[in-house]
Amino acid sequence: MRALRFQKTGSLDHLALEEMPRPVPAAGEALVRVKAAALNPSDVKNVLGKMHETTVPRVPGRDLAGIVEEGPAEWLGKSVVASGGGLGFSRDGSHAEYAAVPVDGLVPLPANLSFAQAAAIGLPYITAWGSMVDLAGVRAGETVLVLGTTGAVGSAAARIVHARGARVIGTLRNAASRPPANTRPVDDWIDLSATTLAAGARTLTRGRGVDVVYDVVGGEMFAQCLATLAPGGRQVAISSGGSPMVSFNLVDFYHNQSRLLGFDSLKLSIEQCAAILRAVSAHFESGAFPPPQVETFPLDDALRLYREMAVSTLKVKAVLAP
Repeated sequence: MRALRFQKTGSLDHLALEEMPRPVPAAGEALVRVKAAALNPSDVKNVLGKMHETTVPRVPGRDLAGIVEEGPAEWLGKSVVASGGGLGFSRDGSHAEYAAVPVDGLVPLPANLSFAQAAAIGLPYITAWGSMVDLAGVRAGETVLVLGTTGAVGSAAARIVHARGARVIGTLRNAASRPPANTRPVDDWIDLSATTLAAGARTLTRGRGVDVVYDVVGGEMFAQCLATLAPGGRQVAISSGGSPMVSFNLVDFYHNQSRLLGFDSLKLSIEQCAAILRAVSAHFESGAFPPPQVETFPLDDALRLYREMAVSTLKVKAVLAP
């Protein structure tokens, strides 16, 4: 089969499109013919050596949708999605024509999604659900501030907490970046070119602050996010853009009884990822969540796409179709 593969980390020059043997599924696994595999920023970081879980040589790719060709009888011929459990990091992943996947990680393809659309929901929705629902426990009636609301993870978080009955505040770099009406379940927007994050949040909450802030940026935004919190509020951090070192006023932090929560989707088992995918699939099948917008590319374009994502020039949700 054809697959992307890297023998060592540290440079995208180590990533190559190769011919390699088709994986042989072990007990408790299924062989999936990959029909679609999403490309995520963490796939690029994986090759660059920024993910501690990675072992080499390795086929990258953590999200897939495809058809089961070998495995337990009840799964044969079924269209499935899968993500997590070390796929692409500690075991060969989805950027290949075939992948061996633990049966416990298989989830039926959502009925109203294509293979490419289904592959694209994996990491963004697993991250958003795992951090907003399972970790932060967002409840109906709370106010949630979501950074990066127009991005894949931020928009997934906005849809999830909105579905749970929370009020959603989104952020914009400027007024021109505001998405068309009704494309995001956002109740209010903060234009960061016109005000600070904290001032905008306080204005929209009549000075109280937000119950939860979802920090998908980190770096210089970390302390600004803390300043938006209502008493007892929770800040969820999932990224560290720029320097991983941050500083904040510890006195303000404990007097406000703020809580800081960190979330890493790579720590989820494939069974935990499957449970989230099943929950998310119900929202897609009901029509509560719209299908993601994707652009499909052949495996031959993968090396170019990796490089474009590394320098932030890839502006679409890219899905490989091996």
